[in-house]
Amino acid sequence: MVIVNTIDINPLLLNSSCAWSSDLHQLTELYDAPYTGAVTTRTATLAGFPEDDAIHTVAFAADALTTINSYGYSPHPLEQYLIWVEAILAAHAQSTKPIIISITASDPTTLHGMLAAIQDLRARLGDATSAPSRIAVELNTSCPNIPGAPPSGYTFSSLQPLLRVLAAAHAGDPTLTLGLKLPPYTFRAQFADALAGLRALDAPCPIAFLTCTNTLGNALLFADEAGAFAVPTAVGGVAGDSLHALALGNVYTFRQLLATADARDAGLGGIKIIGVGGVTSRAAAARMMQAGADVVACATLFGKEGVRAFEILGKE
Repeated sequence: MVIVNTIDINPLLLNSSCAWSSDLHQLTELYDAPYTGAVTTRTATLAGFPEDDAIHTVAFAADALTTINSYGYSPHPLEQYLIWVEAILAAHAQSTKPIIISITASDPTTLHGMLAAIQDLRARLGDATSAPSRIAVELNTSCPNIPGAPPSGYTFSSLQPLLRVLAAAHAGDPTLTLGLKLPPYTFRAQFADALAGLRALDAPCPIAFLTCTNTLGNALLFADEAGAFAVPTAVGGVAGDSLHALALGNVYTFRQLLATADARDAGLGGIKIIGVGGVTSRAAAARMMQAGADVVACATLFGKEGVRAFEILGKE
């Protein structure tokens, strides 16, 4: 069991936001699975992302449990996810399993409205007064596949207007559990920049968890020896086994930095880490915990095996 602000994740496995957590059927299967301790929705925008099946897809590598995807965000708007989340939680009234609603926005006004809609749902469900809460929010700062919109998580200074919206929402309701989904970092200054961005917020820090990491962009896989691209866009975000070592390094580095006296003094020491990236076996899940993750998530194995993936990862 891990307590993340006001949500309780038990067992310590969940899905990361991905194409296989897009709709009501998929989310219900995840919620019903006994080996998931939480469920994460696919990342929603306010109005829905214009998905094109001819462009946005995923492919599995032939020689490793690796994927490449050209997806953007969910085609379903936030309002649809709120309807589905309410239905799932109403149907499982005795369960304390939380649902993490993954969202993204490019401007503070839109993000404020999205958080207000989620808070309205929490108010209807009495989520702010229940213990534990059953709804959390993850701000996705890390999709590498959006033309003209590089992942904001690589430049934390650009995230400050959005982070201030999160901070204001948390100040108004400390029961609101907030997290950030981050891109994979490749050098130490990027980690330091992220923590500096969090320290710049008014205490207490509104961020309860970091999801490390999203896919690594600008990757290319071939579908066959003839040179056909695995995804229509040629390049996309790589995940699974090919990302594992980098994801472990991200989790490890954040864990070390969050344990420093400076981070603790700034109120960052309690931030939890959801480790994602190449968790394709029980051994990989164990490595993620060894690196410093509090909770482990997966997508590629989930895409291959369905909800059985969490039994593979969690069953002793």
